Amino acid sequence: MNIGIASDHRGYRLKQKLLKYLKHVGYDTKDLGTNSKSPVDYPDMAFLLADQVVNQDVDFGIAICGSGIGISIACNKVKGIRCAKVDSISEAKLARLDNDANILALNGTMPTYKAKDIVDAFLKTDFSHIERHQNRIDKISQYENKKRSGRKKIEKEDSGDER
Repeated sequence: MNIGIASDHRGYRLKQKLLKYLKHVGYDTKDLGTNSKSPVDYPDMAFLLADQVVNQDVDFGIAICGSGIGISIACNKVKGIRCAKVDSISEAKLARLDNDANILALNGTMPTYKAKDIVDAFLKTDFSHIERHQNRIDKISQYENKKRSGRKKIEKEDSGDER
């Protein structure tokens, strides 16, 4: 299994530790940056990672920023991505079982031991293929595939009363 991993500067330290860990336990990894603690914008890193997942250059992604929230929002802007910001092993399992998440987002200040456990749970859990969960994912995909040009303007009926 090939895992892509990307972070902003606030997630750099955890990314480096997870890369080493993932290689140690036998995963192929693709480091998509950042490559230092110098400030970078998390959307740039999120889009690089999400594109790799959507294009099937990697099987799953791990995204890390200071809170995990911003990078998860940015990842989810890419069509076909289901990124889950996760803080526990149970959330990691549910993200895969129920939502077929393809990117895991983590808080960059999380202790490394906790992040390893969450990553393990995420990568070792398969999607359940339960019909109700698949139906929900399909609804999300259908909505995502609609041609969207923003909200339609609601026009008031002309009352014939000019002011």
